[in-house]
Amino acid sequence: MANYDSRNHSNQYHQNNRRPRQEEPSVQVEVGQRFPLTIKRMGINGEGIGYYKRMAVFIPGALTGEEVVAEVTSVAQRFLRAKIHRIRLASPHRVEPRDSYADEVGGFELEHLAYPEQLKFKCDIVSQSLERYQPVGFKHFDLRPTLGMADPYGYRNKAQFQVRRNADGQIEAGLYAERSHDLVDLPTCSVQMPVVMTVMRAVVAMLQDLDMPIYDEEQGSGIVKTLVVRAAANTDDVQLVFITNSQKLPRKRELLERIAKELPQVTSVMQNVNPGKTSLVWGEETKHLAGAEAITEKLDGLSFKLSARAFLQLNPAQMEVLYAEAKKALDLQPGETVVDAYSGIGTIGLSLADVAEEVRGMDVIPEAVDDANANAEANGITNAHYEVGTAEDLLPKWIMTGFHPDAIVVDPPRTGLDDTLIDTILAVRPPKLVYVSCNPSTLAKDLVALVHDYHVDYIQSVDMMPQTARCEAVVKLTRRQ
Repeated sequence: MANYDSRNHSNQYHQNNRRPRQEEPSVQVEVGQRFPLTIKRMGINGEGIGYYKRMAVFIPGALTGEEVVAEVTSVAQRFLRAKIHRIRLASPHRVEPRDSYADEVGGFELEHLAYPEQLKFKCDIVSQSLERYQPVGFKHFDLRPTLGMADPYGYRNKAQFQVRRNADGQIEAGLYAERSHDLVDLPTCSVQMPVVMTVMRAVVAMLQDLDMPIYDEEQGSGIVKTLVVRAAANTDDVQLVFITNSQKLPRKRELLERIAKELPQVTSVMQNVNPGKTSLVWGEETKHLAGAEAITEKLDGLSFKLSARAFLQLNPAQMEVLYAEAKKALDLQPGETVVDAYSGIGTIGLSLADVAEEVRGMDVIPEAVDDANANAEANGITNAHYEVGTAEDLLPKWIMTGFHPDAIVVDPPRTGLDDTLIDTILAVRPPKLVYVSCNPSTLAKDLVALVHDYHVDYIQSVDMMPQTARCEAVVKLTRRQ
């Protein structure tokens, strides 16, 4: 439940507030200083933005139009960070968060904002990102209202919680507090599917009862680092993964016996080995402990096998909305071929196979490619094939063999498209291009290059992560003549 892309605020501020260096305000401000502030707008991370003596002030939890007393928490050369000391005039759209820790950890940045206003905000951050990077013609792009959920809670199919032992010896599982490695225990979580939290808390209790060796980040000792629970919304499958500091998992037999007895809903238990201090949650080696090696999810009439490290959108209900929008934007016709770049387990590409003449896809994670090909076979799909590698490497090779796609769909990570892939797309120039984005900033940046050869028909934002500042979007692009 990582917080929204926190690419530094100073860059955002520089782009939107360019002025000669000598005119920049020189403001003497100290940490702890308080002053009244009116919130002018909300930034891409869901924070409120106001101005103190022409200096931008970023305040998590503040809403547009509110009047607050701000307390400075850090001072940078051209912007300040602050927290709300007191709200003098609250927004009519402010609501009480369901989660008491919503202002402590990432993943709940907007839980204090009424949901209809969250949807408006998400359309606005697409607009803000376009304003920042200014791809040609951006002021005339068709930005469609964000597609939201009827019930924006209990939707997350996966929890990835760090595990630590507190000063009292109690085992806790949760997320790090913002900008720290201080763990916030999450006994409840309103955005997770209930079964995910049931399994998570039961396993934490087992670890405590069995006195399992828990990872100590400072000492680099201990075994259990992270617990990952993923549930399939449309089957009864639940997978539990122990991410460990070593190959060992002491008291494994007793632990697995208790899981089998007390958590019959868990159909797959795995161990992922990720030794030492690292910023990466997952290691390269995954071991099978009990049950099946994968779980199965059903989406749009198709079955998908999910191995432990395979990527799947966190919101199954909205995933179907997102992929339906991608399918609509592609508007594939019988006989057309399509490339599914960043394919994951094949969720997008396989949904297109009933219309396409041929689907080819790629991903850099071998297990995901294995899953994608297995999913094609399991669903009786014979015109889809997936390979390990990057699109920028594989596409030119396919072109050399005479394969020329009529359409490409890209669903990149938050970093956006690789520059080489953009060059490859512009060289191949398929008539149809659909960009599924999980980061409006990198989408806007990538559009700067793409709009030279492609026309942006529309941008449809989709709320995949209610209560957060994150926003997905489907962009329909057609090749210029």
